[in-house]
Amino acid sequence: MATASAEQKHSITPITVTHPEDVDVAKLRLFREPSWVLRLTIDDDRSYLKVKVVRAAPLSYPDRYISFLDAKDEEICMVDDLEQLDQQIRSLIDEELDRRYLTATILQVDAVRNEYGTSYWDVETDRGQREFVVQNVSENAQWLGDHRLLIIDVDGNRFEIPRLDELDKKSLGWVEQVI
Repeated sequence: MATASAEQKHSITPITVTHPEDVDVAKLRLFREPSWVLRLTIDDDRSYLKVKVVRAAPLSYPDRYISFLDAKDEEICMVDDLEQLDQQIRSLIDEELDRRYLTATILQVDAVRNEYGTSYWDVETDRGQREFVVQNVSENAQWLGDHRLLIIDVDGNRFEIPRLDELDKKSLGWVEQVI
């Protein structure tokens, strides 16, 4: 009998969460409660107590294909175009995206030193003077157009040169040494 009861132990059954398959963006309600937690409600359906807002195509379509993720990073729904949403929701999304995809714009390059595939940058940005390190520039610098360059440092920070052709000659010379 003791073995029979041991065999009949309760097994753990995970709770599965299914997200709606087709969401009408007009029914989305996005708000903060408390002020540091983003929440999402789909009218007449369900609410999510903690959501993340991410870009599905951050480089090619930064203002389109915005995805809402639940606390387990599973997609709740995607909005193809932010213009479909009202201004209040777009403002919250913009705040979240700015926080998640913080990118400093490089205005001037003061120096770049390259040692064994690692480059050390000293730059002026729209957020002030910065020094950062880039491992393997060929993999961590991405062209986003003919003159637009995105550089990601070893800590995951993003630095952008929106118009390489508008940099001063000295700055351009530093960039050309490593790119």
